[in-house]
Amino acid sequence: MKTLGFIGTGGMGSGMAANLIKAGYSLVVTDLRREQAKALEAQGAKFVESPKAVAESCDLVLSMLPQNDAVKAVAIGKGGLAEATKGAKVWIDFSSIDKETIVRASNELSGKGWTVVDASAGGVEEVAAAGQLALWLSGSRELFDEHQPIFKAMGKSILHVGELGNAKLVKNAMAMLAAVQHLSVVEICSWLKKGGLDEATFQNILKNSQQDSVATRRIMEIVVSRNFKPRKSWMPKDVGFGLDMAREMEVPMPFVGLAYQMFAIAQATGGDGYEATGIACNVYDVITGTKRN
Repeated sequence: MKTLGFIGTGGMGSGMAANLIKAGYSLVVTDLRREQAKALEAQGAKFVESPKAVAESCDLVLSMLPQNDAVKAVAIGKGGLAEATKGAKVWIDFSSIDKETIVRASNELSGKGWTVVDASAGGVEEVAAAGQLALWLSGSRELFDEHQPIFKAMGKSILHVGELGNAKLVKNAMAMLAAVQHLSVVEICSWLKKGGLDEATFQNILKNSQQDSVATRRIMEIVVSRNFKPRKSWMPKDVGFGLDMAREMEVPMPFVGLAYQMFAIAQATGGDGYEATGIACNVYDVITGTKRN
């Protein structure tokens, strides 16, 4: 089987990489914080010091990075993929960034013989660890078809979404939709509670309505339990990317813009250190004057 390289072994990347090892692939990894890769090393992964070293030690490079600057550094920074003189020449990037960054990275690396495949992953750390991510890929259809076994080791739903950069658009779109959905559900809950209907009753109503879905069930389970999982907030970043592109495209997005401001309230009041449902509940606690537990 191929030797794969994986760059970025944080919460999402470590789960994705671990599933590649379980599927039988040899893995070469790197991260700015080596301690994040220790669990993968214990499972047989080899740690190297740079993206360049990863590329020169494998047949295919994958990455899951936190921001635009990290992707730029991996592509063309010191010790980046552009400096590799042998090994892999295909890079599949799953990072949650904007379309412009991955397209620019592709353009800059193409002169070095690289082909970039744009990818995104839908799900949180637990979903990544379970190999149940929704994966969206764009760019070369040939490479999408060729590497299906790799994608199937990490995800349950794998879709090709068109030209390079579209996978980033889809990731931003799903974040924007989730932001609006979380806030709207919690807003209705707040209104109903003021009127005398508790969250558990509304949970049962939703389960038996046309609005029932996996997403609304998960939101309501957390609303009722108030069991908010601590997590670094990803919502403002991904929604912000979408709004930046919307402004450039001259596409008005009033609901998403308001959702972004609502999450900014959570940041300003110290209520953003949770997953999205917890953030939404904290925002409405502030708005309604509800005392937090």
